[in-house]
Amino acid sequence: MQKCKRLWFLVGWVIFSCSKDSNSIEVSTSPPAIGDSDLPYLRVTTNERIENEPKVPGVLTIFEDNELTFSHPIGIEYRGSTSFRLSDKKSYGIETWDEQNNDVDVSILGFPEEEDWILNGHVFRSSNNILFDPSLMHHYIGYNLYASMGRYASRTKFVELEVNEVYQGVYVFMEKLKRDRERIAIEKLTPNENSSPEISGGYILKIDKTAGGDVAPDQPLDYYNDNWADDARYSAEISFRSNYDINGNPINFDAFDPPYHANQYLETYFLYEYPKSDEITNEQKNYIQGYINDFETALLQDDFSSNARTYTQFIDLDSFVDFFIINEITGNVDGYRLSTYLHKDRGEKLKMGPIWDLNIGYNRQDRVPVTDWIANYNNYVPQDPWMVPFWWPRLLQDPVFKQRLKQRWQSLRQNEFSNDRVLGLVQSTADYLIDNGAIERNYQKWSGIFVDYPAAVSELKTYLENRLQWIDAQVATY
Repeated sequence: MQKCKRLWFLVGWVIFSCSKDSNSIEVSTSPPAIGDSDLPYLRVTTNERIENEPKVPGVLTIFEDNELTFSHPIGIEYRGSTSFRLSDKKSYGIETWDEQNNDVDVSILGFPEEEDWILNGHVFRSSNNILFDPSLMHHYIGYNLYASMGRYASRTKFVELEVNEVYQGVYVFMEKLKRDRERIAIEKLTPNENSSPEISGGYILKIDKTAGGDVAPDQPLDYYNDNWADDARYSAEISFRSNYDINGNPINFDAFDPPYHANQYLETYFLYEYPKSDEITNEQKNYIQGYINDFETALLQDDFSSNARTYTQFIDLDSFVDFFIINEITGNVDGYRLSTYLHKDRGEKLKMGPIWDLNIGYNRQDRVPVTDWIANYNNYVPQDPWMVPFWWPRLLQDPVFKQRLKQRWQSLRQNEFSNDRVLGLVQSTADYLIDNGAIERNYQKWSGIFVDYPAAVSELKTYLENRLQWIDAQVATY
């Protein structure tokens, strides 16, 4: 983090001075030359090369209706691991900074005050014919659907982005998932809270790849273009492993073997997201590991032919049902096995969510048939390095879970997930992007792959309509 101070205004410019060095950041305050658009226009200016980490000092200015509405010092870095390697259109993580070299909570674009934000770009590389989301809507639609269920989802807004006077296209500005009263609202857990009841929460865990910047920090930027092994570099410092394999059998081999070892596909690792791995105590690690193991053991041992359940003593079943529904309706092939968040508040049960990372959802990867649950991923992609934990196939065997799923689904279909609402959200979002010229500008910038945008929107709507109908028929049998 760097100390930045606004010095003075000139005609069309504002100058910031950053304490890391004596260089001044000169920021244009002239409106963007894109004509009238309802999309906020974000301009990032920095004197330094943006790295994977650490963040470098910059200034974020925002124009709305061609008027300058926001100007603030930030730190900025690239984000993403697989997406960073595969895409020419990079995503960014930013922090808002104050003038005392500290993070500062700020409201941006009307979102609740915080310091951590994300500028998410769709994965695009014409030289390899890589295009994950031609509609640009995967995250936006999924997060809005999840929020309509009464669940917290990262707030999102479409913007257009310029970095150091170079137009970057359409991005989704969103909240980073973290513990916060307006985000993942769980109790703060400090290092000195190691006994009951405080030790019971809050925790945030993540089932995911390991991030290159966490396991191999401060490398040259080019290092992160090919650091695939860092995706699976688990250790006891940053994670713990389930005691059961993806089939629900006890694991009889050691944890934390080298990346992509022969048995990795059998393992499920939980990353410490909050408290962070360098802050969580051994007592807290033991508590949350034991809690997860007790839940898993109960889920495996419960007799589903009876009415008694013990696994529900450990989890908020409604949150599991909602998490299942959002992953299934969005066809999220990363769901359950990657970018999967869990959280546990103090004195409460384990909850799934929030939903995260839908860039290869909506049947864009064609790994699981549209006529099956994504939760059955393991039946179609054997020995992927990251497989679906046994939880979900096991829950689909439970009449209690299936009945709760049926009730919730049929209720949602009457309102939040009606065809009119879901398909209307897609069409209204597409119309907004088209009518403001944002789609045309984005694909002028990111060219080389032909994109028939109306066809992409139609394809997304057709997928969702078919998926809604398939789930209707499936749950009707429960």
